[in-house]
Amino acid sequence: MSIKDQLLKIKDNWLLIIIFLIVVALLVGGSSFTAKLTNNSFGLDRIVMNEDMAYATGKGGGSMIMPSYDQGFAPEIEDRKIVKIASLSTEVDRGEFQDSVIKLNNIIDSSDAFLLTENVGTNGTGFKEYYIGGFQIKVELDKYDSVVSQLKEIGEVQSFDENADDVTGSYTNLEIELELEKERLIRYQALYNEAKDVNDKLNLNDRIFNQERTIKYYEERLTNLDAKIDYSTIYVSITEKRSKFFEASFVKLSSLARAFVNSVNSILVIVITLIPYLVILGLLYAIIRWVRNRK
Repeated sequence: MSIKDQLLKIKDNWLLIIIFLIVVALLVGGSSFTAKLTNNSFGLDRIVMNEDMAYATGKGGGSMIMPSYDQGFAPEIEDRKIVKIASLSTEVDRGEFQDSVIKLNNIIDSSDAFLLTENVGTNGTGFKEYYIGGFQIKVELDKYDSVVSQLKEIGEVQSFDENADDVTGSYTNLEIELELEKERLIRYQALYNEAKDVNDKLNLNDRIFNQERTIKYYEERLTNLDAKIDYSTIYVSITEKRSKFFEASFVKLSSLARAFVNSVNSILVIVITLIPYLVILGLLYAIIRWVRNRK
């Protein structure tokens, strides 16, 4: 077939060529539209996934805030004063919470430790109910590591935080201040014994009373700090595992409403997107019929 014949053939079939080009354009535009529609996908799966992620974000324990006693490093002192505080969170299997509390009490008794606070309760209702308990323990510093190791064997450890605060500088400053206040008291007592005037004695008596209160205050601070140094504090949280159906729940009405609106929006986008192509196809069909009628 010559080139002239081919050109004549193309001229005779120009309408089919135009239809072919339109179909190609529809396929290219449709693929990008399908990708866009897939990303928007009716919204129901995305809603459920976002709720799960929100629950996962909210789950877990909080951070432990530790006190600070830093009032000077005192590097010249070799016998360091250390205050230890630990926070342990564990999770036990369902039905084993009471046994875990018994194990905790046995560890306390065998270590000559002290249980300062015990708070046990339940969360949820019905099949969602589970036990949770919080405990504050005081244990001698020499037995601290052993007790922590035993407590970690109760259930599955979820988190563990430990703080060792060097209070040597603060302790030393308190001792110095206490000695100064005691010396001041001795001077007031000496002046009181030497005073002859009644007003002077009354004034010195008030000063001696206030000075004794000041000395008692510093002594109590040292006693409390000694207790914190000699006995470490351990906070223990034991949580019973939740039911496997804990997270099972019906989809909220608001979620269904959002999904319905997203679906309607998606359908409207499809209809509006297809209208121009349907118009073009209608015009092409009309042209084809008009050409055939002329023949």
